[in-house]
Amino acid sequence: MNGDTPLLEVSHIVTAFDTEAGRVRAVDDVSFQVREGETLGIVGESGCGKSVTALSIMRLLPKPAGKILEGGVFFRGTDLTRLAPEAMRDFRGRRIAMIFQEPMTALNPVHRIGKQIGEVFRLHEARLSDTDIQRNAIEMLNKVGIPDPERRLREYPHQFSGGMRQRVMIAMALALRPDILIADEPTTALDVTIQAQILELMKALQRENGMAMIFITHDLGVIADVCDNVTVMYAGTVVESAPVRKLFASPKHPYTRGLLESIPRLETPRKSRLPVIPGMVPPLDALPSGCRFRNRCSMALPVCEAVSPHLKLTGEHHQVRCHRTSALT
Repeated sequence: MNGDTPLLEVSHIVTAFDTEAGRVRAVDDVSFQVREGETLGIVGESGCGKSVTALSIMRLLPKPAGKILEGGVFFRGTDLTRLAPEAMRDFRGRRIAMIFQEPMTALNPVHRIGKQIGEVFRLHEARLSDTDIQRNAIEMLNKVGIPDPERRLREYPHQFSGGMRQRVMIAMALALRPDILIADEPTTALDVTIQAQILELMKALQRENGMAMIFITHDLGVIADVCDNVTVMYAGTVVESAPVRKLFASPKHPYTRGLLESIPRLETPRKSRLPVIPGMVPPLDALPSGCRFRNRCSMALPVCEAVSPHLKLTGEHHQVRCHRTSALT
């Protein structure tokens, strides 16, 4: 831990969407902290609320359907949920930046890469000349390992490979040296070799800039590689959080255990079936009563059907949302 005061504190956030079927809570009472220089991993299956949590922090929820109903997002003590839109725009990019899940949809296909990177500087550094902006854009492309950056500034997104487009997104996100970077599944669509290169690049840039990161993924192998702490989400709630080594050595929640058991290992016999968690994440408008995981849990108790468990501290910096916590420790 780097100091006692968190750089970012998400406190009991509730984010909902108004749909034709009524209001559904996509994120329900989620809390975590990130300190300077730390990397927090947020892990869970698709539909668990990871990306909505990130969009809530950035105040980029689709309007008018999405809204933060409760809680706060505190950056160095400032509640971002209460900032005026103009003030929040100044925070984005300069203080908190985000890499989105699919670079082909995040980049504008009809504008050259140089214009899109330059837009970051034009929005936040109005004093810079066009020459300065181009020089800064070339420097950022060079920093993220794109060869011949002067030529590539003049090209369009479709002329870049998936890995190179992701490098462009990283360059744009880090252009203003933000204090914290949110990376939403930044390597999901990439092959294993390119994924490893992108992860190494992000770790190197983090060391160079001293920034904190929130790394959102469904891949626990990536979590083990890049994160200091990890928050496990399921059906919009946090079910477990701990330092990464503690979580891997001693997972407490059945869902976390299921995720870890489904990771392929070198000692696993060839062609053997990997363990899987039965069923799927329930729709937000059809959540089971009591514990949200009980329908997929082999250790469910009668109380799990009637009472929703609270997030409880089970050890130093280790929290679990499970009625059987004591039996799992």
